[in-house]
Amino acid sequence: MNRKVLKLENLLRFHTICRQLHSLCQRRMLAQWRPVFSAAYAAQTAQLYTRPWQTDALIRAALSQRRLLVTKKEKRSQKSPLPSTKSKKEVEVWLGMTVEELARAMEKDIDSVYESLMNTAIDIDSLETHSHLDEVWIKEVIKKSGMKLKWSKLTQDKVRENKDAVKRPQADPALLIPRSPVVTIMGHVDHGKTTLLDKLRKTQVAAMEAGGITQHIGAFLVSLPSGEKITFLDTPGHAAFSAMRARGARVTDIVILVVAADDGVMKQTVESIQHAKDAHVPIVLAINKCDKAEADPEKVKKELLAYDVVCEDYGGDVQAVHVSALTGENMMGLAEATIALAEMLELKADPTGAVEGTVIESFTDKGRGPVTTAIIQRGTLRKGSILVAGKSWAKVRLMFDENGRAVNEAYPSMPVGIIGWRDLPSAGDEILEVESEPRAREVVDWRKYEQEQEKNKEDLKLIEEKRKEHQEAHRKDREKYGTLHWKERSYIKYKEKRQQQPLKLKEKLERDSNVLPIIVKGDVDGSVEAILNIMDTYDASHECELELVHFGVGDISENDVNLAETFHGVIYGFNVNAGNVIQQLAAKKGVKIKLHKVIYHLIEDLQEELSSRLPCIVEEHPVGECSLNATFSITEGKKKVPVAGCRVQKGQIEKQKKFKLIRNGHVIWKGSLISLKHHKDDTSVVKTGMDCGLSLDEEKIEFKVGDAVVCYEEKQVPAKTSWDPGF
Repeated sequence: MNRKVLKLENLLRFHTICRQLHSLCQRRMLAQWRPVFSAAYAAQTAQLYTRPWQTDALIRAALSQRRLLVTKKEKRSQKSPLPSTKSKKEVEVWLGMTVEELARAMEKDIDSVYESLMNTAIDIDSLETHSHLDEVWIKEVIKKSGMKLKWSKLTQDKVRENKDAVKRPQADPALLIPRSPVVTIMGHVDHGKTTLLDKLRKTQVAAMEAGGITQHIGAFLVSLPSGEKITFLDTPGHAAFSAMRARGARVTDIVILVVAADDGVMKQTVESIQHAKDAHVPIVLAINKCDKAEADPEKVKKELLAYDVVCEDYGGDVQAVHVSALTGENMMGLAEATIALAEMLELKADPTGAVEGTVIESFTDKGRGPVTTAIIQRGTLRKGSILVAGKSWAKVRLMFDENGRAVNEAYPSMPVGIIGWRDLPSAGDEILEVESEPRAREVVDWRKYEQEQEKNKEDLKLIEEKRKEHQEAHRKDREKYGTLHWKERSYIKYKEKRQQQPLKLKEKLERDSNVLPIIVKGDVDGSVEAILNIMDTYDASHECELELVHFGVGDISENDVNLAETFHGVIYGFNVNAGNVIQQLAAKKGVKIKLHKVIYHLIEDLQEELSSRLPCIVEEHPVGECSLNATFSITEGKKKVPVAGCRVQKGQIEKQKKFKLIRNGHVIWKGSLISLKHHKDDTSVVKTGMDCGLSLDEEKIEFKVGDAVVCYEEKQVPAKTSWDPGF
């Protein structure tokens, strides 16, 4: 304020001085030209030029008024201060933003981003709308645009309360009561596991199995003459069903390891031993087929020593029972050994409270919907109970035993079929009872939410990896084009785009023929699981891609046919049906449906289908061979043509076939003949023992005595896939 007042005072004083100088000049002029004036005029002039005191008074009044106004203005500004600058707009950004994304976040057009990056180290000509920007360039654009930068963070959803169902705490030992043992029969394929169980049950299960091999987990409750009850689980021995055997071992108390006395320890025998050890389950050894002449039980016991299965005869704790499932020999001895081991284990369970169990197998029945076979491990299951398993829940409508008879209650260790599931749970899922339907839905929703969160984490991880790949590719492009003139850069990009032209129809058909889309349908969840596990071993994608379009449990439906038509795929069905209407629809749409009852037949069919998609292999079949004994040349017109004098050693030489010249074991030429003569006559065939002269379709090849000329024909042979599923 003081500076402004001083400035005003100086201006007023300067103005007053100027007026005074002007008056002084006028007075001097009057004195010179008009020396005589009247008294009145003199008095008037004196009055006009004697006013400095009045000017000072005016200056003082103006200055005081100015000070008053400035003071009031400052007080007003202190009471209501105005912002000196506008607040900057905040822009939310993230690493790896593209040019387009940054422009959208700033609410400006793309050109403004390019303008901000002018006169910087970045090459603007190489930037596209989808180009990713480094952190330094994002900051530069925001700074030059006069905005404020804010790094975005992944939005974290509100932490949901865990609504999952969990097992009850361990029961009071005083409340536990003895229960039947759950025994799993395991071993190599065709070692007699199901036949052995038939003798115990006195049924004919093995006769009903497709191909004579077990392909599902069978759960049976067997009552012995002594009154004891044992729950048996019969697992498949085939290599394809490793997951089923592992699941059987996890829910069991005792494993009966069946080994054929004439065959010894095999691959699936070793795998079964490993499953039992992983589950910490004791083993009872059943040496089967002891009625055969070539049976050698002692050899089996010795072979098992290598896998830490030591029988009692060799100082171990594993009971070994010699049996014959075919004749029924010593079946009761095996049952007694199992009961004795169960008594030593003191197996007990709590029959009260909420039910706990495990899904052994699941499938879809046409009339009854989703059905599961389960083992009850705790509590007592009754009709109307609300169950949760995996991401499915059920209100129990009906329960039945292994013979299909309806039961009202299921106790611990009892196998039971359950009907009433809303969706089909997976084999191996844990069954828990909850108090109500809303609670069951809440548990299922929570589990689906958890699965979704896990999937989102995996997706984010993949996105981050892709982003890094794109950034690296962009960096390499910048290095590649950074030093080039824009015309050179444009020309190189044009050439690259020309090379990336769309595939022609023929090329597209060839590419599509190297992909086999398939749809898999099975009778039960475990069968589908086994097929998918085999498909996971596929390692010949360089020959033909195996693409799983869809899989599920149940008969083949119209939707499966439509899906196969869309993807030009093949439908594989295992132990399922395809009605006449479905088969007619598939034939009309050109969709293959392949149904099988035995799993290894299905895999063999899949191998054949994969092989049919491969291009044929060209094989060379020799027709004849001749040795080169002399070389000479003949004149044709103005040029000399080299000729080889040969004698046919094997087969015959045919001019129309293909030939190759071999020297010191190496092929140095392949092609056709332009002439073949016997003596001086042209011929098309020269047989064994005859001499001939021949000239090649390539003049630069030089003959040497001792070379061999082989005549051969090419034949196309169907290729076979290199994929070996392991059985």
